[in-house]
Amino acid sequence: MLETSAAAIAALRLSLVHGIGACLGRQLVEACGSFEGIWNKSPADWINIEGIGPKLLAALSQSNIKQAQAIVEQCKQADIQLLCSEDDAYPDALKATDDAPLILFIRGHINALSHPQCLAIVGARKSSHESRLIARRWSHYFSDHNTLVISGMAYGIDASAHGGALLGNTPTVAVLGCGLLCLQQRQEQQITAIVEHGGCVLSEFLPEQAPRPENFPQRNRIIAGLAQATLVIEADIRSGSLITANHALSYGREVLAVPGSVLNNGHAGCHQLIRDGANLVDSAEQVLHLLGWHSESTSKQMNFEPANNHEATIFDVLGQGILHLDALSEACNLTVPELSPILLDLELRGVVERLPGSRYTLGS
Repeated sequence: MLETSAAAIAALRLSLVHGIGACLGRQLVEACGSFEGIWNKSPADWINIEGIGPKLLAALSQSNIKQAQAIVEQCKQADIQLLCSEDDAYPDALKATDDAPLILFIRGHINALSHPQCLAIVGARKSSHESRLIARRWSHYFSDHNTLVISGMAYGIDASAHGGALLGNTPTVAVLGCGLLCLQQRQEQQITAIVEHGGCVLSEFLPEQAPRPENFPQRNRIIAGLAQATLVIEADIRSGSLITANHALSYGREVLAVPGSVLNNGHAGCHQLIRDGANLVDSAEQVLHLLGWHSESTSKQMNFEPANNHEATIFDVLGQGILHLDALSEACNLTVPELSPILLDLELRGVVERLPGSRYTLGS
């Protein structure tokens, strides 16, 4: 665990000043030379900095380093590490953004943040089974191809993206919209899995900060800022995922979107992104090709040896796409009673996967 730097303590102290956000904080750093330099200046020096009025001047003058030191000690007891933009371990991609957080609170392996290929995957909480399946399978593929998946650890697409990445060989990173000491049991379990896989979980919010609606749009800029590209899987026109995508565009990063049915409004946000110039993608391989991220897979391919001609036929037919049980029965020239026990056996072996509505697809 890294020792908290003097710069990080100074940055934390600055973040605690009411009215100081990421952008104004950056202006202060540029004017004073460093985070520590801010606190070496007098109020007379501060007042000459653009954006510092009487209220902010008073707030800065009343700042006490003891509050920051107490939080640092609290974090030390909870194995939470602190980084500011002056620390070497602070991720370069995030540092390059105009509104990078003044301070990051991190649990887990900080070195994951320096991975060369980082892809943000976002989408709806109330997503379809198919979209969650895409997120999980594609993230597994990305993780096996040296691509670190970043998401927000929420229900739906986020959870599926992290879950798929955990099946692969590359760590995953989660960005939270609350503090790292106010988590539910489910979230603690997710964090444990992420950290044990070599990844980390981070937040810019104080450790005991409860989740608030306004926190999540703010959190989304960090997800976009950490990654070279953002992939959106199922989002309606009002989805917070579009906020993440727009942040990515403002940072000059790539945005990719998965299309869906025009009869489902849950895909309307992705369709709007595509109309606005986002790359339309329909496979994980295409994503890496568009980004120029070519690497050898480190995964173990499914070693499926059909036990008979029926299994071989089912495997070949489902290789063409998802099929309803009735359509699969017809394609395989088997009755449903004949086909069902074969499918159950293949499902237990992970060769096929059953979807809602009695539809089947090949396993991941």
